Amino acid sequence: MTDLRSTVESYWAAADARDWDAFAGLLAEDVVYTLPQTRERISGRERYVAFNREYPGDWRVRIERIVAEPGHAVSWILLAVGLEETQAITFFTADEDGRITAVTDFWPEPYEPPAGRERLVERY
Repeated sequence: MTDLRSTVESYWAAADARDWDAFAGLLAEDVVYTLPQTRERISGRERYVAFNREYPGDWRVRIERIVAEPGHAVSWILLAVGLEETQAITFFTADEDGRITAVTDFWPEPYEPPAGRERLVERY
């Protein structure tokens, strides 16, 4: 099995560079992309590449962390659009050939914490 960590690094580099041929080359033909928060699913490499190619805005990706084991990996990224940044946690599954077969994205929205725990936490 190939190094999935390296594959995930290449995935984000290709997305950031808008190199859709390289991006597609990392994906299995039957890749499934899932967005639990919007309850959307995209099946198939062609549709998933088109989804990313057509995504609006001039966004940039920066990897914060990748944790990988054979067949599975997770990445934490920062996505910047202009001066605004948002974070995402993405789970990857790969086949025996090292191609990505499943991608699940979580895009958490920041929110203000509940009152009353100021004595316990440090805000950053």
